[in-house]
Amino acid sequence: MTTAHAKPKVPINSIHVTEKAAAKVREFAARDGKDPFGLKVAVKGGGCSGLTYVLDIVDGPADDDKMIEQNGIEVYVPKKAFVFLAGTVLDFSDGLNGKGFEFTNPNAKTSCGCGTSFSV
Repeated sequence: MTTAHAKPKVPINSIHVTEKAAAKVREFAARDGKDPFGLKVAVKGGGCSGLTYVLDIVDGPADDDKMIEQNGIEVYVPKKAFVFLAGTVLDFSDGLNGKGFEFTNPNAKTSCGCGTSFSV
């Protein structure tokens, strides 16, 4: 069964950044005077479900980062975080009930209402 609002199916060895999320990252990078820049997507312990997503606009990748290009931006994922993030879709919502950046993570067994914390 498919729906009109289905998220794209992402290969398990990648992360998908939607065009809307990529545009917002470019906007934040320009506002902060970052050029060149990339988006670091990581996880850290904490939050109400055990792990929390981390987004940061950085100058370039760290030595242990996996680099993925999506919609004109470079995405850097630390290798130890990649197992938790593989197959994730990063989107941006700015509607009336918009929450900002949103993660759809197929690895998350549970997540909390805030959308920034999950467990595997």
